[in-house]
Amino acid sequence: MKVNKDFVEINNIKTAYIKRDGGDRVVVILHGWGAFIESIMPIVNSIPMDYTVYAYDAPGFGDSDNPTEVMGTYDYYKFLLAFLEKFNIKKATFIGHSFGGKTLTILGSKNKNLIEKLIIIDASGVIPKRKLSYYIKVYSFKLAKKIYMLTHGNDKESLKKFYKSHGSDDYQAADGIMRKCFVKVVNESTREEFKNIDAETLLIWGENDDATPLYMGEIFEKEIKNSGLVVLKNAGHYSYLDDYGTFNAVINNFLG
Repeated sequence: MKVNKDFVEINNIKTAYIKRDGGDRVVVILHGWGAFIESIMPIVNSIPMDYTVYAYDAPGFGDSDNPTEVMGTYDYYKFLLAFLEKFNIKKATFIGHSFGGKTLTILGSKNKNLIEKLIIIDASGVIPKRKLSYYIKVYSFKLAKKIYMLTHGNDKESLKKFYKSHGSDDYQAADGIMRKCFVKVVNESTREEFKNIDAETLLIWGENDDATPLYMGEIFEKEIKNSGLVVLKNAGHYSYLDDYGTFNAVINNFLG
């Protein structure tokens, strides 16, 4: 899907964005980790035409430049604030998928005056329950890395080859500074922010989400006061793609 993007400099980062003109009401949409504007266009297209819609490629993704320093979740939240200030957005409905939803939990907690409503889709932010197999995998990874360094050296090229063959899909897809960002982000929880969110919040989750499982959505619903959870049957982490018809109907009903 070809999307015509404009560019603006925010915090010294060349940032790709789109704006769909509509009425006075505004929606801002945030994509997930490793994604970009194109991946959330179905969400953009689900928003009624009387809304003005903004979306951007976060630093290090899509057509935006990489950050110059390692960014964690709270840094991406501050970038969102800078984006809103750049476009003089005083109040909006915010929609975030995955890492975008995680970022919005901070906004919802700390900047209540900016928010009309929140829509959070298959979001991260809750540290996963760890099974024994996880710890075996982690410590096996660390042991394999140590052995590899002893036998192949610990120069950048050797480590790059090691991570390419042993790292997670997201980790392998990241490069340079974005790999460091990923490590920082994946270990950060924003769960302590949930209780401070007052905005009316719609939670949408895929029944078969294996990246941010449904139990996480249930935690969001339990700990965010004014929230409701809609579960899309036979849908995964990209629930809005897997069951777009239901997703579109739910979004339009929530937006009124």
